[in-house]
Amino acid sequence: QELTLFQNLPPPQISRPPTSSTMPSFNHRQRIVDLLDKVQIQYKSLHHEATPTSEDSARVRGEDLSTGGKALVLKFREESEDGDNGFAIFVLSASRQLHTKAIKKEFKTKNVRFATADELAELTDGLKPGSVPPFGRPVISLDLYVDTSIEDNEKIAFNCGSLTDSIIMNVMDYLKVSTPTKIFSFSK
Repeated sequence: QELTLFQNLPPPQISRPPTSSTMPSFNHRQRIVDLLDKVQIQYKSLHHEATPTSEDSARVRGEDLSTGGKALVLKFREESEDGDNGFAIFVLSASRQLHTKAIKKEFKTKNVRFATADELAELTDGLKPGSVPPFGRPVISLDLYVDTSIEDNEKIAFNCGSLTDSIIMNVMDYLKVSTPTKIFSFSK
């Protein structure tokens, strides 16, 4: 009869350490807003419906597609002994396409590839594809490379750590505060 007493109990919960897919996402939006506020840069912050594509983002922001800053996490070099994992953030206008040959030529490398969803989450404290903001250090611990197409606009609009939050700001202010490692042409 004692067995029947335990039949209605739920199975024991096994505690597992958090993984990159179960850890809560770091608040990238707040970190960027704090950074912009600290240096007194003006920006417009929007909360909107989920925008999985650059075209969706441009539509809900009421901005031209070319204003969008598409931030891609790419592996473009081998890991090094000094701890460099070979990944970086590359930002280009949302109206342009990535030109991997230009990156290969610039860094004298043979391989360039997108980070997998798992790699992206691990490298960016839980971000998902499409939500990466166009900031490297101190927001995301990766080098930042910016395509010259970003300089063609007066402003930049970007997803800010989620598919439902965007920031629109002056391009010159963005370049000043984001401190890219290098600006060069890698779009077509």
